Amino acid sequence: MRNTTITNATLLHPKDDVVIALRDIEPGEIVRWPAADGSEQSVSVTEAIPRGHKIIIQPVAEGVHVHKFGYSIGVAKEDIPSGRWVHTHNLRTGLGEVLEYEFKPKQDSAPEPAAAASSTAPKTFKGYVREDGEVGIRNEIWIINTVGCINKTCETLAKLAGRQFEGQGIDGVYHFPHPYGCSQLGDDLTATQKLLSALVRHGNAAGVLVIGLGCENNQIDDFKKAIGDYNPDRVKFLKSQEVEDELEEGLKLIEELVEYAGRFKRRELPLAKLRIGLKCGGSDGFSGITANPLVGRIADAITAAGGTALLTEVPEMFGAETILMDRAANEQVFHEIVNLVNDFKGYFIRHGQEIYENPSPGNKDGGITTLEEKSLGCTQKGGHAIVTDVLPYGEPSRKPGLNLVQAPGNDLVSVTALSAAGAHVVLFTTGRGTPFGGPVPTVKIATNTQLAERKKNWIDFNAGQLIEGKRMDELQEELLEQIVELASGDRETNNERNGFREIAIFKDGVIL
Repeated sequence: MRNTTITNATLLHPKDDVVIALRDIEPGEIVRWPAADGSEQSVSVTEAIPRGHKIIIQPVAEGVHVHKFGYSIGVAKEDIPSGRWVHTHNLRTGLGEVLEYEFKPKQDSAPEPAAAASSTAPKTFKGYVREDGEVGIRNEIWIINTVGCINKTCETLAKLAGRQFEGQGIDGVYHFPHPYGCSQLGDDLTATQKLLSALVRHGNAAGVLVIGLGCENNQIDDFKKAIGDYNPDRVKFLKSQEVEDELEEGLKLIEELVEYAGRFKRRELPLAKLRIGLKCGGSDGFSGITANPLVGRIADAITAAGGTALLTEVPEMFGAETILMDRAANEQVFHEIVNLVNDFKGYFIRHGQEIYENPSPGNKDGGITTLEEKSLGCTQKGGHAIVTDVLPYGEPSRKPGLNLVQAPGNDLVSVTALSAAGAHVVLFTTGRGTPFGGPVPTVKIATNTQLAERKKNWIDFNAGQLIEGKRMDELQEELLEQIVELASGDRETNNERNGFREIAIFKDGVIL
């Protein structure tokens, strides 16, 4: 994909029918951009067009597909003459519902040479190796509650322990509240147990205290089965109803966990041990131009080094799913991607919802019109790597390369799912901004400089520099260096600094 810019517009691909406004455009203004052959082209606009929105550069008739990124992003609702604003008033989705797909892998499904890390890029980071071989980039104590009834108890305990054990070889004590575990049934309870047990096993947690109430459906004894084999020195359990003072007993157990966590020291590890999660939220018209392609470069660099990149937001693959299917490692993975996509469409249909309700109001305000446009920008975060595995919700990653993770597009739910899949850090691109953070370091990458400058306490990296003349290779090197510093404990994200750590569990089932 081509990404060239001048003063006020950019053309992303030679086949495109639209250019993107790099600033607010006034009626009658001449929009100029360099064509694929290097010549300058222009069009006079006939109406005000907001920054990040699309301008048609050649007439398109009603019913004809409009192209961006070199792909269709929808169908014209009416005849659209050159110079007009293209958005929801004159463009609709061209997508169908549950589809059939054919296994046709492309021969060029490999990272572009430019996307690989340069010879001077970091090859290692300093992390922790756990006794089971799992790797972490933090040495934290996590409190995981089996049921939402004791959220406040666990929150209080985390605060008390954080103060008591500060500076004793750990990076903090953290609790992640959630409302479930009490009266869930069947698959819904199983999904909660899988998600929470995956967090128990996460390498960023040197030690884990699991706290139950005692009368919930998610009983500790059942939850232990979901966890599987565990080291009793690393994972402790407490039933609140069975002790006189759960805070006092909890502090005693955490003290044992802190002593255990002190055994671990950072050591030099290859990038092959690193897992990164890929997520976008509050996307705008620049997401598919700046931050998402940049993150795709990082995904390619990590997977080329033997590491793992985790991509989710399944509803935001709709319309771009064949790009991922064509990069399947083999026919089995191809069919797993097909099932991932069609099963999620079935989820919408079961609940009587429109499959293509996306994009959100904020996305539309930022310039994204249809789901296929959003998806084509979203999937760029996966770079060009081969898809090596598809992970059910709550399952940990096992194969290096690009993994697709079952989860919706919701920011908190999907970041939690990426963490459960083993992501040590999540790269979160955003054009609108958000302060939240997941249970692992969450790197906020702004798609535009205005956001990065306005929300310095939210944003960790500014990809908007790409439309201001900075080269992609240069920004890729800077971001990769920052990620390695983060993984090595030499840097922290704004969500860590602000104490913003949350989880959200995917709810799809019966609750009493």
